[in-house]
Amino acid sequence: MASLFFYYSAMNAGKSTLLIQSSHNYQERGMQTLILAPDFDNRFGQGKVSSRIGLEAKATTFSNKDDILAFARKKLENGPLHCVLVDEAQFLTREQVLQLTDIVDALGIPVLAYGLRTDFKGNLFPGSQHLLAWADKLVELKTICHCSNKATMVVRLDAEGKAIRDGIQVEIGGNDRYLSLCRKCFKEMSGQL
Repeated sequence: MASLFFYYSAMNAGKSTLLIQSSHNYQERGMQTLILAPDFDNRFGQGKVSSRIGLEAKATTFSNKDDILAFARKKLENGPLHCVLVDEAQFLTREQVLQLTDIVDALGIPVLAYGLRTDFKGNLFPGSQHLLAWADKLVELKTICHCSNKATMVVRLDAEGKAIRDGIQVEIGGNDRYLSLCRKCFKEMSGQL
């Protein structure tokens, strides 16, 4: 039976690496996958998912206006589809998360969504909020804080490496702009403790 999985974590937990490995596992067995990635995340090039350890996979890009269910149906026109994988799932809209549930429920295709749980202010992203509510299986991927505790939060950094407390929710960046921290270190660095 198909399920909607949400693999969530702070940054640097290997979400993209796991997505690429999962897609490879399907493809190695002759099965077809559809990898989706947000169109505005072009840090490593348009139309691909890249991990920090150097793995890459081709992806179909989507905007917040796209119908994800329509992407799956279009892929099915060319043959069977065995799994849909979504990178940076925190950027999905509520409607797109519902479309993922339709891929599972109406088409019988498993969906593996990978993303951050919270933003640099400690607030849920819209996609993450709805995935936490509607996914069949929630899987926390773990990474560590510099203090060696489990990192669950992400802080945005300015050019001097100081925490930024205000700003827009989405600003694309990597290790130069974000740092994964445990809650205590997050509160200390953000001036909340």
